[in-house]
Amino acid sequence: MRWDNLRLAGSGQDDPAMPLFARGAVTRTFDTPEFRGMTFYEIRARSIINRVPGASRVPFEYTINPYRGCTHRCIYCFARKTHEYLDFDAGADFDSKIVVKVNAAELARKELASPRWGGHHVAMGTNVDCYQRAEGRYKLMRGILAALRDARNPFSILTKGTLILRDLDLLTEAADVADVSTSVSVGFVDPEAWRAVEPGTPNPRRRLEVCATLNDNGIACGVLMAPILPFLTDSPAQLETTVKEIAASGATHIAPIVLHLRPGAREWWLGWLSREHPRLVPRYLELYGRGAYAPKAYQERVTGLVKELAERHGVGRATPAMARRLPPRAAPVAEEPEQLRLL
Repeated sequence: MRWDNLRLAGSGQDDPAMPLFARGAVTRTFDTPEFRGMTFYEIRARSIINRVPGASRVPFEYTINPYRGCTHRCIYCFARKTHEYLDFDAGADFDSKIVVKVNAAELARKELASPRWGGHHVAMGTNVDCYQRAEGRYKLMRGILAALRDARNPFSILTKGTLILRDLDLLTEAADVADVSTSVSVGFVDPEAWRAVEPGTPNPRRRLEVCATLNDNGIACGVLMAPILPFLTDSPAQLETTVKEIAASGATHIAPIVLHLRPGAREWWLGWLSREHPRLVPRYLELYGRGAYAPKAYQERVTGLVKELAERHGVGRATPAMARRLPPRAAPVAEEPEQLRLL
């Protein structure tokens, strides 16, 4: 089963008809405003370093995901479909039923020390955010980062969270012994769009402050400008405002990506759109009528404009701290890695 590694380690329960979570797993709710209405499933996973299937066409082979489901509640999140593998739905359950792999740090240290481990790059935050709100309570990332640092293992982090700054000490120590890079996800800075489609996330301008702080402390941080929302955040004026603020953050690079709508996310997004912007539904059905991605011509027009704006506003100029640690970059706009098409 695709969720088999989430069963309790050593549970001895092999009945294929068993529920997802083995007997003895802990289910918790917290009566605090930030977690009201949410359920956390504390699981002792069997493994934590996941090998990405070759068919995924991503530029990394291994990931660590300490959580499943995400308290950021982004309407468009591609990972919604993966919650169905856990016998949850891709809508409200994805936002409110969070799987927590409480032994993630312990497993990371064990697996990184294995003679079979080849020291490969590990990507984090590529499925759901490892610095989502739940991390403030469970604090799994500190143990994971310490394990990666001690193993001198290269890694990268993508996040919409500001909590990553809590771990600046560990990131700095890890960057002294291995290749470490980070990115924050900021598709737009418009406050109305942010509140509507990313209700559980920090303000995008706070994320850009995170980018600035990381770079000022010698931790390479770029910006994934994603998603750019057709007819909502894609006007030339909106794009320029966002790129200008990204440039001011000192981002090492920018990677613009237009919204895509995979199954799960597609239904949830279109349902939201029909309630909030019904006039846009026919335009979206036309744009995404043949699949998950907007037509290539549209994508090229938008990303081409972002590239021009990035060059105009000087995205990629390293801060003094970054200049001491990093070689000069050849271009301010990153090529679009395949895995970023998933975010």
